[in-house]
This record gives sequence, C-alpha cells and structure tokens, in this order.
Amino acid sequence: MSYRAGPERHKRLAPLLNMAHFTPMADLYSQLNVARGASEAEIKKAYRKLAKELHPDKNKDNPKATERFAKVTQAYDILTDKDKRAQYDRGEIDEEGNPRMPFGFGGGAGGRGGAFRGPNGEPFEFSGGGEAADLSDLFEGLLGGMGRRGGGGPFGGFGRRSAPPQKGADVAYRLEVPFEDAARLAGQRVTLGSGKTLDIKLPPGVEDGTRIRLTGQGQPGPAGNGDAIVTIGIKPHAFYRRDGANIRLDLPVSVDEAALGGKVRVPTVDGPVMLSIPKGSSSGKVLRLKGKGFTGKNGQRGDQLVNLMVDVPDDAELARFLEGWSGRGKTNPRASLGV
Repeated sequence: MSYRAGPERHKRLAPLLNMAHFTPMADLYSQLNVARGASEAEIKKAYRKLAKELHPDKNKDNPKATERFAKVTQAYDILTDKDKRAQYDRGEIDEEGNPRMPFGFGGGAGGRGGAFRGPNGEPFEFSGGGEAADLSDLFEGLLGGMGRRGGGGPFGGFGRRSAPPQKGADVAYRLEVPFEDAARLAGQRVTLGSGKTLDIKLPPGVEDGTRIRLTGQGQPGPAGNGDAIVTIGIKPHAFYRRDGANIRLDLPVSVDEAALGGKVRVPTVDGPVMLSIPKGSSSGKVLRLKGKGFTGKNGQRGDQLVNLMVDVPDDAELARFLEGWSGRGKTNPRASLGV
C-alpha cells in the first residue's frame, strides 16, 4: 500500500519527514570500546580506563572530554544493570535508558531495518518517482489526538520519557597529612578546586590511601552536586616509624644513663615526656609508652615503642677506665651464641 500526492502537499509534510531523519546516538558498547558480548568485568575495566582519561578534573579546558565522560558513565550505568542491559540488547530501551519510540521511529526494536507502517499495520514506503509522498492521512490516523495529549509537537503523545536527571561528576583530591597529625587525628583543612576551603576530620584507623567523601562538594549537575573524594597521604617522619597502631622510635642514651639508669626526656607525637631507663640497660632494649601511638578503628590508641641505643663516645678518659675495668672479672656477652 503506497501513499502518493501532488507536490503541492510536500511542503506541508516536510517538517514531519525531517523529524524522522536524525542521527542516532552511538551504541553503548562502542561508547566503552567493548564487544557486544563483553563480560561485566570487561565493561568495568574499560570504564575505569576511560574515566581516568576523560575525568573533568584532568580536562578542565576540554568540554568535549567532559561530554564524553558523561556519555561513557551513562553507558556504564546501563550495561552494568542486568535488567537494563537485557532490555537494551532486545531493543526495548535506547542509549539513554528510555523506551524506544514505536512505529519504527528511533531505529530501535520496531524500526530496525523495517519500513514505516500505516494505521492498520500495513507497510508503506516512500516513492522514489516524480511525485512526493503524502503522509498527511497516515499521520492523522497514526497520531490522532495523541499529539494533543502532551507537549513537544506531533510526537508528544508517544509518552517518551526523558532521562532521569543525574548528579554532577565527583572530583578527586589528595591531601598530604603530617605524621603527628595522622596519629592524633588532628583536624585538616582542604582547599577545593573552586577555591573554597573546608575543615575535615580524620577517621579512626586512618592510613596512607584512606579516602574521605565530602558530600555535595563536586561538580554541579541537574540532580545536584557530585562529591569531593579526598585521598589521604601520610608524610614520612624523620625519626618515627609506624607499626600498625604502634609507633617505633630509636632513642640514643649515654653510657652512664644505660649503666646507672635514670629519667630521660623522650619525644612523642603528643609532645615530650619523661621515660625511666632501667639500670644496666643495653642497646636493643625496648620500653613502652602507653597510648602514644595511632588511633585504631576501634577508637583505642596504640603505644610508642622506644628502642634504646647506647651511644659510646670517643673519650680518652673513658677508654682508660674501661681498659682497667676489663681485667676485673669481665663476662662474655656472646656466651649464649656459643662463641
């Protein structure tokens, strides 16, 4: 069944005909550079690679990259949802997750390589001869009053839903924190890309690589702002070493302090304290300062472990004393090693 009419009616139909000729969105699989039968793991891997390349934080002067980032994110959201992916593969929804338009429009399930159909389901095709096709009767029967039920022209009654609004993109930051601040969970200040500064609290159990999410501090979007993701880096210290929730410190002590014992001043992340050195201490002896370590995830602080290191000076008087003392019943400190 074909529909023909004189050229005088072609102009009236031109706008409707032009609406049927549009450029479809790129296939979701090609957006992510994966095959149509790709596994979920392959899709996730491909998305992570593209997200790193196209993230708005790295492409502030490239709006096309930001636009592409939004498209690959939308493709990822649909293809990692099993139900939506199945609907897309069957041609029931389009690249934005909306139902495909019926009657062959939009290149979906109803229009994949097929002809347009009339009000009774009979196919028709455009004439390639000298007469222009007249579809006025067709559209009147096809659309009827549907175009009056919704906005947006003659196709407003098809019930096509727009994509749900999305939040803006998340923005990544890295914050280097002093060793002592991380141990004490001292408050930190971060400056965002917008120039805004925020005070943040470090969580118990913080370690190098811990991520803190600042809700609503990312890029703006139709459904609200994205988030700021702050990754914590803990700076190394000149003499402290972290051991889980504990902190280790090598503490030099003099010969007389080790031999005779006494109290010495020791640095901690909370400030200096006095530590008692037992009489007759040797290098390698470990003393413990309770509650001077890092705060664990359970809220309890670890300890500071102090490793004594006897410092023997190059002193002539001490050397003469030791030469005389060595002959008075000197013991072998390596006897336990069999040497």
